[in-house]
Amino acid sequence: MRTSFFQVDAFASQRFAGNPAAVMPMVCFPEDSVMQAIAAENNLAETAFLVNDCGDYRIRWFTPLTEVPLCGHATLASAAVVMERLEPARQQVLFHSASGPLAVRRAAGGYVMDFPARPASPTAPPPGLAQAIGAEPIEVVVNAFNYLALLESPQVVRRLTPDMSAIAQLDRSGLIVTARGDGDYDFVSRYFAPAKGIPEDPVTGAAHCMLAPFWAGRLGKTTFRAFQASRRGGELVCRLVGDRVELEGSCVFYVEGLAEI
Repeated sequence: MRTSFFQVDAFASQRFAGNPAAVMPMVCFPEDSVMQAIAAENNLAETAFLVNDCGDYRIRWFTPLTEVPLCGHATLASAAVVMERLEPARQQVLFHSASGPLAVRRAAGGYVMDFPARPASPTAPPPGLAQAIGAEPIEVVVNAFNYLALLESPQVVRRLTPDMSAIAQLDRSGLIVTARGDGDYDFVSRYFAPAKGIPEDPVTGAAHCMLAPFWAGRLGKTTFRAFQASRRGGELVCRLVGDRVELEGSCVFYVEGLAEI
């Protein structure tokens, strides 16, 4: 079977920045084992599989190691594929996912996604966290998905060289580190998920569903300019709207072709 294949740099305004995702529209979803094998072959942080469903799309996301319930950058990339290649006249698209309906619309700066917020609760740092990240956290919060560690400064966030094997042993699949921003940014962050086969994710939409409510309570605002300080780097605009988070970013197409499955 042949199927369309797109590789898109999400949360980027130029190639080789942001977070690359594979997007594969299909007539129907293959077996889970096949989708997992495809994602491992693609060897990107996420591969999104799309199936048209009466004008909307069903979407599933796989890392090289596992399926995940939510992925921001691959959803942004999927919206770009739908609205720029599959149906260029569309102004918005609704994806049905394991995390519920996810709406994406065109905007002046690219696309705006509407995602569920992921609030968190204060917690004691898990054993070995400071040693794993190489810095002492000021505060730690947690939800069902990730730990979030507040650090002293954006310089500390940028300089980290964490122990991935230690992070992989945490009882959450991901770790966000963050600090109040500098320059034009309200906050900066990085995201590590070695247990999911992603040592460091370049730009992570789902992490900002946790970051936006976290920083709203500390900065007294609901709209943020955020920077994820990975090697590739990426910029986002985040808006906390009730129990939802709007994430705005742009995309750049890198590869378009066919995959033989």
